Amino acid sequence: MSQLTALSLSIAVLGGIATFFALGPLSGVFFIWGAFVAWGAFFALGGDNDALKNTIVCGIFGVIMAWLAAVVIMNVPGAAAIGLPLWAGIVVLVTVFIVCMAANIPALAAIPGTVFGYAPTFAYLLQTPDKLGNDVLLGATWSNPLLVVSASIIVGAVLGMLSGKLGAAMTKAES
Repeated sequence: MSQLTALSLSIAVLGGIATFFALGPLSGVFFIWGAFVAWGAFFALGGDNDALKNTIVCGIFGVIMAWLAAVVIMNVPGAAAIGLPLWAGIVVLVTVFIVCMAANIPALAAIPGTVFGYAPTFAYLLQTPDKLGNDVLLGATWSNPLLVVSASIIVGAVLGMLSGKLGAAMTKAES
């Protein structure tokens, strides 16, 4: 079997299983869209052990930075003075600058991995009703993006690694 076919099959099978768990027994514990973002990040960052580490570490750093931005947007009274859109834009500007400058730290050097954590966190907070509020942001529940988006990133990165190994094994088995 060709390498592309083997990898496609492994991703499809594991993706189907992950979707079942995300929509069924593990619903609310991890999001399939977050897992697929991290899965793609794993391959975009090289598809190897370093990519696994970078996807998880930098992805969770991105979640933390987006969460921090949301906490600042919601709790520091800048919005009252200059309006929410401008205030949020300034907060995002600052946190994204920090994300990029953090790449000077070797463990945080994979900026795309960090963005793959930052972006879905804000997507979750802005597109899911009633999530951009202190009860969610500061709560110790699975609604908090620190938990649920981070878990999704970890699951997706591990699935990326597993699908790569399974695809490689199926390619070797046919050779």
